[in-house]
Amino acid sequence: MTARATALELRGLTKRFDRLAVDALDLTVYAGEFYALLGANGAGKTTTLRMVAGLLPPDAGVIRISGIDALKDPVAAKQIMAWVSDEPMIYDKLTPLEYLEFIAGLWGCDPASADVAAHELLNSLGLAAHMHERCEGFSKGMRQKVALAGALVHDPKLIILDEPLTGLDAVSARHVKGLLQARVRSGCTVIMTTHILEVAERMADRIGVIAAGRLITEGTLTELRQQMGQTDTSLEEMFVALVENAPAAA
Repeated sequence: MTARATALELRGLTKRFDRLAVDALDLTVYAGEFYALLGANGAGKTTTLRMVAGLLPPDAGVIRISGIDALKDPVAAKQIMAWVSDEPMIYDKLTPLEYLEFIAGLWGCDPASADVAAHELLNSLGLAAHMHERCEGFSKGMRQKVALAGALVHDPKLIILDEPLTGLDAVSARHVKGLLQARVRSGCTVIMTTHILEVAERMADRIGVIAAGRLITEGTLTELRQQMGQTDTSLEEMFVALVENAPAAA
């Protein structure tokens, strides 16, 4: 049996602030997988993903992205991934199209190819009618979609999203989910945190639940149900039971 290629491998990942936020975390996400990382507030999800994205240095551990040691070669690792937070950071004085052209230039993308990619992204996210308007007048949901388009314009292999549906209405959320599913079908890997458990239940190939900085369980929805001894339990019911029974943070 051929071993599956890994998109993300964490070994012993650790981070402490005033308490232990991430506790020797081991996690493997496979190439072409949609992985949902779930946990209550303060469980360590965002801290983990910020370390993977290179925005926060770990105290200990190993981060490999498609085989690249992200701590030893952070530039190479960042070139093949994208990070989108729940608080979109874009340039207000630029239009969406100008913003994508700017980001593509930072990545050294071919201008002609980047222009095609930018138009495709804006169309798929329902932003085509606004691509020449300044971002300063956009709602949070629109800004979130512009930020997502900017993260994807260089065609990353690994997409990391922290609460990507925050502030989106139903139509916008559908655009984002459709785009992410299309990326996964094309071979990209998506890692997403969300408090909207129905989204994780419908979209994720595998689900991991983190508590007190530790991965307490993971698997497909069917596997999680088997672990809980249930056949038709919802993800929400399993999540609540897992988190309530999880050990407290150190």
